[in-house]
Amino acid sequence: MAEAKKQEKPSYEEAREELVDVVRRLEAGGTTLEESLALWERGERLATICQEWLDGARERLRSAAEDQSSATS
Repeated sequence: MAEAKKQEKPSYEEAREELVDVVRRLEAGGTTLEESLALWERGERLATICQEWLDGARERLRSAAEDQSSATS
């Protein structure tokens, strides 16, 4: 069950929260180079996930606005 959860795409809020934690850990220092690289890579993946959510939301809003515009024409 835990393995299935890891493979699911996290919500925007979950990804953002984890990204904030990754940045905090990187800024704090005290990690090895290998740990820092792993954190950086995870941060990049999380940033991509957040951007995908934002792009999807933007598209939904654009579509809704177009639908509204069509309905009033």
